[in-house]
Formats: sequence, structure tokens, C-alpha cells
Amino acid sequence: MKWNHLPAMTLSAAVLLAGCAHGGEEKKAGPSTRAVKQGGLDARLTGYDYPFPVSTFVVEAQQQKLEMAYMDVRPAQPNGRTVVLLHGKNFSGAYWADTIELLRDAGYRVVVPDQIGFGKSSKPERFQFSFQQLAASTRDLLDSLGVGDFSVVGHSMGGMLATRMALMFPERVEKLALVNPIGLEDWKQHVPYRTVDEWYAQELRATPEGVKRYMEQNYFDGQWKPAYDALVEMPIGWMQGPDWQQIAWNAALTYDMVFTQPVVHEFPEVKAETLLVIGQRDRTAVRTGSDAAVHARLGNYPQLGRKAAAAIPNATLVELAGIGHLPQVEAFDAYAAALVGFLR
Repeated sequence: MKWNHLPAMTLSAAVLLAGCAHGGEEKKAGPSTRAVKQGGLDARLTGYDYPFPVSTFVVEAQQQKLEMAYMDVRPAQPNGRTVVLLHGKNFSGAYWADTIELLRDAGYRVVVPDQIGFGKSSKPERFQFSFQQLAASTRDLLDSLGVGDFSVVGHSMGGMLATRMALMFPERVEKLALVNPIGLEDWKQHVPYRTVDEWYAQELRATPEGVKRYMEQNYFDGQWKPAYDALVEMPIGWMQGPDWQQIAWNAALTYDMVFTQPVVHEFPEVKAETLLVIGQRDRTAVRTGSDAAVHARLGNYPQLGRKAAAAIPNATLVELAGIGHLPQVEAFDAYAAALVGFLR
């Protein structure tokens, strides 16, 4: 575990982290382990439980009305501040369960949207996905909830979106926390472009066994544990459900967004105080179609995290040794100490 660019205001978190042996307690990757019922899951995850009540917000965009699902969790003793949690590409808001409880108990109001195309939100047949569009829709949701200034936490793809929000709405984003974000390198400079149709065909070929194998190898270094089971329930349930083609199409559209819309070149323009929590074992990257040398070079998170921290003007870097793509699952205590210390 290593701290770089550590501001004085987070020293209390550093002291707390010093007592955590490689992250301490490991958490489940969702509110509970839920068996996927026979027949699978539909596009809106009907019957799939989230850890807190889910509401919907109508998004009017691109000549259609869509529904954004979200959780709005309020503390018993509010500190007057709000934190927005943004999920990754292969996830939904449900996997933030332990982080929501952590922040709620610390006095924060916590807003957790499922972006359009993900989780319990609408899966449009036609939609120009961009991080700017998702950021604007998230802002509109926050406006509807009466949220003014806020801090934003993004994991994986959510880190790309959180960065975009900080760039678009600097007057409202108080703090930015990036948890093993993707997009720390510009893949299109190294990897051949794939069309949406090619991504769609790849998604349709996916299997339940392949999904678990991908997560096991890429997120957890080949070490699967029962605590991770909740991570595969949603994608496997969709594959077995009635709307798999619709889900696969949205996944293809968002792959194109992730590949073609990097934020890494704009890191020097980020004005918000920023925290980077980087599991050092992570090697997540878009490598499809690359040769062996490029494949091996991409996704070097120790190197990428340090470059990002150097590029963002007011950044703190927390490196978690031996931890992969999901510190909030694998190393919850260390992650929690870093996040709460930073937000405080």
C-alpha cells in the first residue's frame, strides 16, 4: 500500500490505512447472493433486488423519453453533503451496497444512478451514447432531486463518466474520486477499431462460463471466491433471459463509446480535488485485435495510475498492492479509509 501526492487533509486516512493489512475485510460484490431464476432476467431487471429502494427519473433526450433508475439514500444525521456513485460498464448501481452504507453512516446523502443502457434503466434501440450525454442526464437527475454541489465517485467506466462530469460541471463537482478507472490510456492509438456490429456479434457469442472466466482472470487474478458471485448474476441472468439481444446491442453501443471517447488527454484540465485509488494487480484494457506485444503493454495500472496522478493538477494517489479491478470488494477497509478520509 502506498500513498503519493498526499495532502495534509488526508493524513488521518493514511494513519487508518496503516493499520489495514492489504485492505482488511473483503466484502460481497452486492447486497446479497441472489440465484438467477429459471428463465433469466429481463432488460429492466424485474425481480432483481437492489440494496435500497429504486426510483425512476424520466430522461428526455434524442427525441425520446427514457427512464433512469436510481437510489437516493439519505442519512439519519446528515452532514449537508451529497456523493454520487457511478458504476462500471459490466455493473449496475447494486454493487455499491457497502459503499452506500459507509457514506450514509458518515452523514452523506448518496445518489446512485443506473445510466441509460445499464442496470434497471431503459435499454434504447437507438441512442447516441456519449459520456457528455450521460453526464447531462445525470446532472438533470440531480437537479430534479434538488442537489446542488456534489462529490462524484466513479469505478471502471464510471471513472470516465465521473471525469467528464468534473470537466463539464466544475462549478458543481466538489471532489472527484476514481476507483480503478478505465480510460487511463487511449486504446484507439494502439488497438484496431471495431464497428458496433462487430461488438454486437461478440456479445452474442458470450457464454455464462465465459463471463465468469473473464472476471476471474481479469479482476481477481484467477482467484474466485463466493463473495464475488453476485457480480455474475446480472450478466448471466440477462443471457438466459428474454431480452438478451437488446442487452447485447446496448453493450455494443457503449463499447464504442468507451473506445472512441477517452478522457485521458483532458486530465490537466480537471479542476476538482481528485483521489485515485488504484489496485496494482489490475490489468483491465480493451485489447481486442491487438498483437501480443500491444496486449502485454496495455493495462499497466501501476504505471497508468502514477501518470494520471501527475497529469491531474490536484491529485492524491493511493496504491493498493496485490489488489485488482475492484478495491471496493477485495480491499474494502483500505478503500473505505481512503475514500472517507478524502471526502472529509
